[in-house]
Parts: sequence; C-alpha cells; structure tokens
Amino acid sequence: MKTLFRGSDGVRRIITDKSWRRLQAELAGILSRRGAPAELDLREFVEAVLYIDRTGIPWRDLPLVFGEWSAVYMRFKRWRERGVWEKLWLAVIRPGAEGAGKLFVDSTIVRAHPHAAGGGLDADEAKGRSRGGYSTKIHLAVADEKTVLSVALTPGQAGDAPMFDSVMEGVAAHENPATEVVADRAYDSNAIRDGLADAEFKTTIPSRRNRTEPIPHDEESYKERNLVERAVGRLKRMRRTATRYDKLGAVFLAMVHLSCIANTLI
Repeated sequence: MKTLFRGSDGVRRIITDKSWRRLQAELAGILSRRGAPAELDLREFVEAVLYIDRTGIPWRDLPLVFGEWSAVYMRFKRWRERGVWEKLWLAVIRPGAEGAGKLFVDSTIVRAHPHAAGGGLDADEAKGRSRGGYSTKIHLAVADEKTVLSVALTPGQAGDAPMFDSVMEGVAAHENPATEVVADRAYDSNAIRDGLADAEFKTTIPSRRNRTEPIPHDEESYKERNLVERAVGRLKRMRRTATRYDKLGAVFLAMVHLSCIANTLI
C-alpha cells in the first residue's frame, strides 16, 4: 500500500493525522461516556487492530509498541460485541453512500485457513467447501471502489442470488439516491428482477445463457461493474480479509468491517 508510512518507532502505519481526525469525530458519537481504559491510547488501539487486519499476524505477535496483545484483543472483542466496528464503518462511508447513483452487487470467495476450523458448526459460522476448498463467501454491494455499503457472509459453496435480498437490506440502512443496480448474470432471476422493478430500480443484469428469451441490458452501464471488482481487490489488501483465520463468523465479519473502514480512508 503506497499510503503506508513508518512511524518514529519503525512500525508501518495506516492512520494519517487527517484520517484520524475523521475517525475521532465519528468515534466521539459512537463510544459511551465511560470511554476506554487510560492505558490504551485510542488512536494506537485502532492502529493496532488495523495492523492485525493488514498483516494477518496472530494476535500474540502484535508488536509491543502497541501494548500488550491481550489488552488490545479484549478491547477489540468488546467493541465487536457492542457493534462499534460496524457503526464506525457505516459512519465513515456515509458521504459516499449519500452520493451513490448506482449499486454494484457481487461476491468473492475467501479461503479459510486451517486455523479457522472449529468454533461451532461450519454452516453457522459461514464456512463450507466449494471448488476453491474450505472457504467463506463475502457478498457485498458497493457505490464505488472505496465505498462498501453492505456485507454478508455465507459458506463458500453458497449461491449468489439467494443472498441478494440480504445484501439489499443492508443497503437500505443508508440514505442514498441510487436508482440502478448493476450485477453479473449470477443474479439473473425473475424474482430479483421483479423485486427491483417494484422498488423502481433500473436493472442492469445480463441474462443467463440458458434463458429462453434473453433480456436486453445497458452494456455501457454494465462496464462500470468493474468498480465492485476493484473494491474486492482493495479489501483483500488486508490479509485477514483475503484469508480467513478466525473461527467465529462474527469475528471474521468484524475484520471485514475493519477492511471496509481502511478501504475508505486509504
């Protein structure tokens, strides 16, 4: 990442002064008055968690400049349970969401590391076996390459179309003026098309090859679908999103939310 910089302690970092002012302003409205333990600087804590997400290292290998790994992990866990990471993600993408004219929907498969095994039934933790092996599928909708509006997880072998409504429900949490949905032919179903028509969305989805009567689509508009593919590529710069190391689906989802935050900032 060209935007990384090395601090005085020699550790490469993501959060610039400008980015921190933005994050700090959003966190002020999210965190409770009790705040955080005094021994953990807020900026250093967020940087530490982003460092874990970016590098993919085990928590125990966190550089000591960020403090004791166990204190950082427990605070990360508390924030996840309180939904702070998700709220922060939704807050930082608000400007992009409000300017969205089109929605781009897609999914990507993430290989699950052997360390991700366990923690409960695989299906309950969004883990399964696809042609790519032991994996999780991330379903997402974006406004552009830096603005991920909605995220959902399923086992790797799950289809795309059945998750379309769940992804769109996530989009509905934002106030955006989008009037068009662009997706690939995996989402070509009468149910999806009818639902979008009822919601007064323009549908730009190529027909499946086995559709008896192909439905025309706006080919020029469809070319913009590369925005969601570029967003996926940007998210996977964060190694704990590119490869799943976490046993629990809720923990992995928090890492994806962190990647969405980083994607907006850098």
